[in-house]
Amino acid sequence: MITTPSSLVDQYCHGVLRTELGLGTFEAHLGRTPAPPAAGTTFFDTQTGFAVRRWCPPLLGLEPHCTPARYLARRRELGVLEAGRRLLRGTGISTYLVDTGLPGDLTCPDDLASAGGAEAREIVRLELLAEQIADTSGTAEGFLANLGEAMHAARKSAVAFTSVAGVRHGLAFAPYPPGPGEVRGAAGRWLAGRRAGGRLTDPVLLRHLLWNAVGCGLPLQLHVAGDPERLTEFAAASAGLGTDLVLLHGYPYHRHAAHLAGVFPHVYADLGPAPAHTGARAAAVLAETLELAPFGKLLFSSGARGLPELHVVGAQVFREAIGRVLGGWVAEGAWSKADAERVAGLIAAGNARRVYRLSDDAGDRGVG
Repeated sequence: MITTPSSLVDQYCHGVLRTELGLGTFEAHLGRTPAPPAAGTTFFDTQTGFAVRRWCPPLLGLEPHCTPARYLARRRELGVLEAGRRLLRGTGISTYLVDTGLPGDLTCPDDLASAGGAEAREIVRLELLAEQIADTSGTAEGFLANLGEAMHAARKSAVAFTSVAGVRHGLAFAPYPPGPGEVRGAAGRWLAGRRAGGRLTDPVLLRHLLWNAVGCGLPLQLHVAGDPERLTEFAAASAGLGTDLVLLHGYPYHRHAAHLAGVFPHVYADLGPAPAHTGARAAAVLAETLELAPFGKLLFSSGARGLPELHVVGAQVFREAIGRVLGGWVAEGAWSKADAERVAGLIAAGNARRVYRLSDDAGDRGVG
């Protein structure tokens, strides 16, 4: 067996809910979509649900695999703040990189850091930033000027930009920046037909955001909705410009994301919530990713949002999976133990510290 990393950098996650949760509300956050489970079924009967019951009860003083009702009763007994503190401090995550672009009563990076005894940095979601600027801009020219200023200002505090352009429009967008006239026209049409708070879905403006982010130089995280091979042309066009691209949530196309990370020096692949989603099968998914991607191009993240339990599951299942895969290769004589532990440390934290220019101080602090 190898010694798995005790300190993790969660390179993409969200805050946790501040409110007490009943069975139905809690269960809704276990699913991959906002929709409730089908009648007569439960999201506890998923790999994620089983992983929660395996890893989380001991952190709250219960036996592993206790019933959902018993677990939630204990959670309510402790209260949302104390339960969240115990769970987050049981992850071994030393640094959280937090996408603040989701709606809802979620903790901010500072609150997440305080609860988890860790460090936290903000990831700025491009589309939300544009929508906020649009709410206070009367003209297309004013909107574009304010947007540019806001993006450059974000560089001073944010650790990365993230985009859901692939989710809102698809990954097959034109792989070059739109022209100034095209952008002004699109901005004018969007503002004229938009109500306050309306979502940005215009493909021209989405591309404008992406290329502005590339120009800012911070790492750019791209949410993958479908086959990431469709991003090949964008990856090629952005190569050599000094901005790293991180492909988020590639599963079940994880091998394709790993392939792109192997082809392009500036492309990285996020392991994301795949371990939590696949649970007992996580080692197989991780092994498939390691077949294609250079080991310095893979990044751990929980992808968790809403439930601190998902941070726990993301961290613990990742550790178990990487220990099983790399430990198996050591046992077979294919790898040395020293190399296996070095690679595990890179994926767990070292690669993220390099890509996001994080100091090593957070990794040296204990969490307790």
